[in-house]
Formats: sequence, C-alpha cells, structure tokens
Amino acid sequence: MGQSISAETFRDRLDAGESLTVVDTRSDEGFVAWRVPGAIQYRYNAFQAFDRAEFEAETGLTPEDTIVTMCAKGQTSDALADDLTAAGYEDVAVVEGGMEAWSAVYDHVTIAYEDFTVVQLQRRAKGCLGYVVERDGAAAVIDATRHTDEFRAAADAVDSEIVAVFDTHVHADHISGGRQLADERGVPYYLGADAADRSVAYDYEPLSANEVVHVGDLPIKALSTPGHTSEMVSYLLGDEAVVTGDTIFVDSVGRTELQFGDGEATTGAELLYDSLHRTLLAEPDSVNVLPGHFSVASDGTTPITHGEPVDTTVGTLRTGLDVLQADRESFIDRVTATLPEKPPNYEEIIGINSGRETADDEQAAIELELGPNRCAAEIDAD
Repeated sequence: MGQSISAETFRDRLDAGESLTVVDTRSDEGFVAWRVPGAIQYRYNAFQAFDRAEFEAETGLTPEDTIVTMCAKGQTSDALADDLTAAGYEDVAVVEGGMEAWSAVYDHVTIAYEDFTVVQLQRRAKGCLGYVVERDGAAAVIDATRHTDEFRAAADAVDSEIVAVFDTHVHADHISGGRQLADERGVPYYLGADAADRSVAYDYEPLSANEVVHVGDLPIKALSTPGHTSEMVSYLLGDEAVVTGDTIFVDSVGRTELQFGDGEATTGAELLYDSLHRTLLAEPDSVNVLPGHFSVASDGTTPITHGEPVDTTVGTLRTGLDVLQADRESFIDRVTATLPEKPPNYEEIIGINSGRETADDEQAAIELELGPNRCAAEIDAD
C-alpha cells in the first residue's frame, strides 16, 4: 500500500525540492484544465487489471522513481498507489483528497510595516490572496475565502482579535467567507456602498468613497475603484499599503466584463482606467500594493515564489506595467481586445456571494471552486 500524505505535506515536499513525479489519473478534461506543476497524466481505471509494462511505457517511470499519485478526490489515485506498490514500486505516496484538497492549501506570509503587520494568505492552487491586518492586538480581515479557519489561525498567530471583516467586491472565482467570519465573531462586515447595485441580499456595512474605519489605531480608508466590478473598493492601510482586490495585480489589471457582460467590457475598462489613474496611481510611489490574486496557469505554474510576499509598489506599477503607459483609448482597447476564459461556475459563485443563492453542501462548494482564478485581463504587449 502506498503512503498516504496530506496536501500540506505534499506542498512541503515540493517546496523542499524533493525529486518526485506526480502521476495524475484524471481524464483529459480535468487534467488539461488544471493540474499540479510537472504532473504527468496516466488515465487509470481501478476496475481494470494494472499492467506494469504498459504503465512504464506510457510514463517512463521505474521502481527506482519517487511517485506521488493524484486524482480528483484521492480515491482512484489511492488504488493506483496500491497497484504500483504491489508491482514492486517502493516509494509511492498518494495525496489525501486529491485536487480537492490541493485547492485548499494556503501559505501564510507575514509582512511587517512600520505601524502594523499584515499576514498575506496565499491560496496556492487557485491564486487567491486574502489578508489579516493587525494593529495593537486588533485585526481586520480582508477578502476571506470560505476556509475561515485559515484566517482565524492567522489572526491568532499575530496575537490579535478579529474586530472587522471587509470584502473588496462580490467575488466571481471563489466563495467568500467574509460574512460567515463576521457572523462567527459578531463583528461588522463591510462592502463598498455601491454593492447595493449588485442586488446583494444580506446585511452589510456600506462604505462610501474615502470613508474610514479604525482597527485599533490604524485607519483603513475605502477607495472607490470600480472597473472589474461596479462596487469594487480598495482599502488604504494607513499611509503604507493598499489592498487592491481585482483592480490591479503585480503584473496585470482586472478583467472588466464578468459583471458587465462581454458586450459591455468597454464600460468596465473605462471605469478601470479612471480608478487606476485618478485614484490608485495618485497615491505616493512608496505605497505597497497588495493585490487580490496572483496568476496560476492551467499547468499549475506561477511566476510568484511561494512563501514570499506577492506585492509591489505604486511607483513600480506606474513605471513598469506597460498597459499603464497607454492613453485612455489605447488602454480600453488593450484590456478588452481578448476576453479570457470565464472562471468556472462564475455566475453561481456570484449568486452565492451576493446572497441570492446557496451552495447545497460542502461538496458542492468544493466543486464550484475547482480550478485557478481567471480574474486578470489578457493584455498583449504593445
């Protein structure tokens, strides 16, 4: 029988640079859409006799190789691990829970500022970023995912009590845990005031442009930055950092048609241009930019270094992000020229995050979220 390991242990082995090969047993559709970096596909049926010669011919692997098997939920890959062990493979492990468990793996990265501390929670397989902001033992949570235990643990790690929960917008790629976390803690839950226009069907504290909420002695100012969505808010943390949601990332800007529709991507792009040039880029160059996502390709690769901050500065974006050098018309053309593939199940996820729908159960929520985020615009080099 192969060794069973958690998704977190698998992450640690990858990060340690261990020489291993991931064998993914899923179908073409699942494998092509989303997989672990470096994985090879071996379509496997647990109800058929295992043929070692066929496996070795297809994968090029031998009993001397270290193998980790992966599937959607950890069931088929568990059976393959057993077959490999029985066939003489000695170093075989299976990831408990498969890709579903991999989707819930987080890295916690602490960023120290002069007046406060931020813990950036990096959801590795999807590229979602959330934040715990701590000052004087009080914490704000921004863009919590539904894995609220990760955010509670992050707050505990910096000796703080969660006193406020914020979302930058009604998310389309993952189910927010903001309302749940705020309800659990009995604290206010904040959205931008324009969320009323998204038919949000639950109670929240609306934040108008430039309105300030204090967490401890730290002022958190709401900056209206529509474009990706109409109600998008960025949060200025004191005078040192800004959480930008899906307005701008370290290497791109937010796509603009998920709310407005393909035919109205230009509407969102016009709003986004103004949000960037009149609001975010009006901040000092030294202000640290903390985005809502990092990019993850379908093959699992990413330009970031896991466990290190995903951030940049206003000044770096101003001078280094090519699309920000474009005039208004060119910017709109470039942002809307190619519309990326939609996030899986985005309409249902928006419905859940606006309170109009609910996920049937935990398994339904897991399946709705599978796959990498697709929140950035696809912008060709000028």
